[in-house]
Amino acid sequence: MMHHGLQMGGDSLLSHIRHRRIPVTRLISALVITGLVMSLPAFADDTASGTPKESDQSSCYLDGLSEQLTCGYITVPENANKPDGKQIQIHYAVLPAIKSSGHSEAFLAIAGGPGQSAMDNAAFFNRTFSKVRQQRDILLIDQRGTGRSNILNCEAEGAENALAINEADFDTTKETQTCLDNLSDSDVTQYGSLNALEDFEAVRQHLGYQKLHIYGISYGTRMAQLYMRHYPEVLSTVTIDGVVPMQQNVLVIGQAISRAFDLLLQNCADNALCNNQFPQLRAELESVDAKLAIAPIITQVRDPLTGDSTQLTMTRAKFMGAIRMAFYSSSIRALLPHAIHQAANDNFQAIMGLYALNLDSTGIAMGMHASVVCGEDWQRMTPSEREEVNSTYFGQEMIKGFEQSCSVWNVPAVDESFSAPISSDIPTLVLSGQVDPATPPSWGKLAMEKLTNAKHFVAPYATHGVAGQSCGNDLVAQLVETGGVSELDGECLNKDVRRNFYLNASTVEAIPVDNSEQTVEQGDSHD
Repeated sequence: MMHHGLQMGGDSLLSHIRHRRIPVTRLISALVITGLVMSLPAFADDTASGTPKESDQSSCYLDGLSEQLTCGYITVPENANKPDGKQIQIHYAVLPAIKSSGHSEAFLAIAGGPGQSAMDNAAFFNRTFSKVRQQRDILLIDQRGTGRSNILNCEAEGAENALAINEADFDTTKETQTCLDNLSDSDVTQYGSLNALEDFEAVRQHLGYQKLHIYGISYGTRMAQLYMRHYPEVLSTVTIDGVVPMQQNVLVIGQAISRAFDLLLQNCADNALCNNQFPQLRAELESVDAKLAIAPIITQVRDPLTGDSTQLTMTRAKFMGAIRMAFYSSSIRALLPHAIHQAANDNFQAIMGLYALNLDSTGIAMGMHASVVCGEDWQRMTPSEREEVNSTYFGQEMIKGFEQSCSVWNVPAVDESFSAPISSDIPTLVLSGQVDPATPPSWGKLAMEKLTNAKHFVAPYATHGVAGQSCGNDLVAQLVETGGVSELDGECLNKDVRRNFYLNASTVEAIPVDNSEQTVEQGDSHD
């Protein structure tokens, strides 16, 4: 499953370990989501002018898709105010429409993060929007600083056994400075959302599309809204899924994470079999958290990648971060009561199993991530927001990390107008997941403030990214086909697609069709 982004405010605590490598900007990754990063250098000829031009276009293959696609790039100045300065390539891929003979319109799918590669997630977009693709090309653009588009990424060699590392030993200021030094060939102040928007529009013009239907997920919803603000005339429809409204500082995501914890505990308490198996789940979670807040627990576990016995330094960051990441997938979320219960009994193997699911799975270009968050969110945080953020554990960790990281990254703040709500009559579908651990339904509601031709649907069983885990993709296809929201009906989102809670390592509760029945089935079954 693709995690779509917006751990903005979430993932600094997980301290991603990829192939036993630790991202230098460990604490910058506070607002992240998942994918695959392909670090392919992409620099253009120094003689390129400031006008975007085609430098290459050819047939290509992307991960997870067996068919031949069209890939290419345009060349643009890194700094629009220095047209004769450094040039970078903005890479794109076109998944051609299956049936359409004309190509005047495209469906632009924008990835999350910030820092994900859209092209590396082509298989997800192709699968989710197969109905849209019947009649329209799907356009994927690696946003500047990600994927193939002059990726801004830094990693440092980790210790031999990363599980034994205590994250508190990291010097965030030093790590961030090292990352910045390693990116000295790039001007990190030029990788914000508004810079990227101009690239997107240049790609549209280059490919000759007259109109776009836009789908943005997580951080991608910010890019979609900016497109609505600056180039409304080229947009036919917009879908924002897992919404970050312009008015919302993403660093307040700590409250959304706390809400996700509360929802999990409540869901288990409301489920007879889960509650019977784990009657003290809240107390167990609080007990482990309190214990780890005092000091890490050092124990032996089986390495989740190799199966070998290895030392584990179980920190509060690893424990809480592994749980937090599990919230993004309904199937993994179903494992949490059992994993928390085992941890309360000093067995962290189940937590390490969850942790392993996110090793090498985030695909976030952390330099680009920092350029966006430090310029667009950190500096607009108000005193009241800071107080709110500091009220949660995740928020406190983010504040500490960004205070150090953003002072080093030193990108200018966006203009105050950046935070104004989007005022638009473009047909817009707004999708929120009720159990979303990053962008709660209240954020979707806030985005609706000045959208005069929009509908907001809340999927009661969805996590982050409604279209990929419900009939939300059918609603998107209907919007694109009809060009309007009036006939959209979100009733199909009410279908109960919950994953059953695991009662132990191999047994799950089957949600009964008849509420008068309660059964226990073996294996990974769900309704």
